[in-house]
Amino acid sequence: MIDVFGPVKSLLKIDEVCIDNFVFKLHYKATLCILLGCSILVTCRQYFGDAIDCMVDGIPSGIMDTYCWIYSTFTIPDRFDGKEGRTMAHPGVSDFEEGVDGVKYHKYYQWVCFVLFFQAMFFYVPRYIWKIWEAGRMKVLVLDLNSPFSFDSEHRQSLINYFVHNLHSQNFYFIRFFLCEILNLCNVFLQIYLIDCFLEGEFRTYGYDVLKMTELNPEDRKDVMSRVFPLVTKCTFNKYGQSGTIQKFDGMCILPQNNLNEKIYVFLWFWFWFIAIISVLNVVYRILFILVPHFRLFLLRSRIDRLSYENMNILIQKFWIGDWFVFYQLAQNVSPVVFREFVSELTNKFETNVNV
Repeated sequence: MIDVFGPVKSLLKIDEVCIDNFVFKLHYKATLCILLGCSILVTCRQYFGDAIDCMVDGIPSGIMDTYCWIYSTFTIPDRFDGKEGRTMAHPGVSDFEEGVDGVKYHKYYQWVCFVLFFQAMFFYVPRYIWKIWEAGRMKVLVLDLNSPFSFDSEHRQSLINYFVHNLHSQNFYFIRFFLCEILNLCNVFLQIYLIDCFLEGEFRTYGYDVLKMTELNPEDRKDVMSRVFPLVTKCTFNKYGQSGTIQKFDGMCILPQNNLNEKIYVFLWFWFWFIAIISVLNVVYRILFILVPHFRLFLLRSRIDRLSYENMNILIQKFWIGDWFVFYQLAQNVSPVVFREFVSELTNKFETNVNV
């Protein structure tokens, strides 16, 4: 297991310089690792384990397993309601009449590992775009400022000159970041929609239905997970007999892989809706950041609690939204002691520089 999840562990390392925020990391770190981990688990179970076992008289088990895996198995939706062992052998597995009873084919389980992998890549796309647009700006500004003893006067003066000379010219930097946050939000809802299409409309309420099912008495429960990821299915194999007539063999297949798939997608339902809600709140937070100047001051004072009213008033008058954003990003990467000294000198520079 350590060898399997070793590459995923490297994605969790802490960045030396922070160029985004916690919500952004939920998308390209946490969700990416979850989806890759699930994809690896399913791949190991599917291609290096026993993914399907079929039982039928007159056909070798290996041939039946391969055939049913390739051409899919099916259940009868109308047979999910009833008494197991009496009116049906298993949920969705019972006798049926062709052309009268509808059947539902299950072939998506072959693609689960690939779908999870490509979903993981989609969650990294906004991060990749932002790294291109950011172009290492914050790393250049921070350098080795994490220690108060390394913040020499030359570097401090260069940083002050950067904010003075680039005043009102950093809005595009902020707009790009905000677009990536919007892209994160859109991607979550897009992934929920795509999974729902992949599972044939069963995902949109999947987690809620499972949660509601656990609150019922065991005798009254209708297994929602077996409807989406059946553990036992049917499979029909046709072959020519000795006289050339077509013989039909009706078999029953066990899908142990679906025991893992059903748990994965229950967790993903709750996780996707969690980060969707967090992402919506983050967009609301960002709108407040844009529209309410005093909200920016509140955020800044949460990083440094000893700023004077005069210093903050100067920053309100001088900074535009892009300047504020770069300023606050810098505060996340610098020691509070160093940053407090930097703010004091920057406000003094604004007061004495009549050209600003």
